[in-house]
Amino acid sequence: MRFLAYPYVGPEEIRRRSVAAPPGALIHSLPDLQCWLAAHPDALVEGATYVVDLRACLRLAPRRSEHVACAGGEEVLAAGEMGFVSQARTFSVSVVSNLSTGYRPDVACWDAVAESLARAGLSAPSGLTTSVHFRRCPACGESTLVKEQWFVCTFCDADLPLEWNVSARREVDVVAEGGRARRLGLT
Repeated sequence: MRFLAYPYVGPEEIRRRSVAAPPGALIHSLPDLQCWLAAHPDALVEGATYVVDLRACLRLAPRRSEHVACAGGEEVLAAGEMGFVSQARTFSVSVVSNLSTGYRPDVACWDAVAESLARAGLSAPSGLTTSVHFRRCPACGESTLVKEQWFVCTFCDADLPLEWNVSARREVDVVAEGGRARRLGLT
């Protein structure tokens, strides 16, 4: 499968502070999620920070963690916030966003999220429950969050492009290998 990899585009000081933090917990299965939620019960109320790493694996960290720390400083296939619901002694993913100001992924990152959740055997919504549109202003160069489908720069009032343009991104081929994913090649 082919996905887009997003580089970190947030403040360099946050990246430097995050270097010492451990990466987010790998979630390969429902028991992994159950163990993580048992260790982080607040996540059932406030959600969690997530990334999908370059092997299409889900990583979770407590809600106020930096996405770049959760990703171990690496590029990601997706990043945002995730919420969970407990049902009949099991858990499912109930909320997924692409809200990450450090990576600013396009809404197309849902495909990588869906793949990571499917590989882990987790039930999930049919798409992003909150989708955020990030754009870089061609006039002033600032990156901005599009609100209410108003594609106008909040810094200089210039029109923003309808297509995602925040940073250079590259395609990553990921294949399943014995129930685990491995990265094939980069283009």
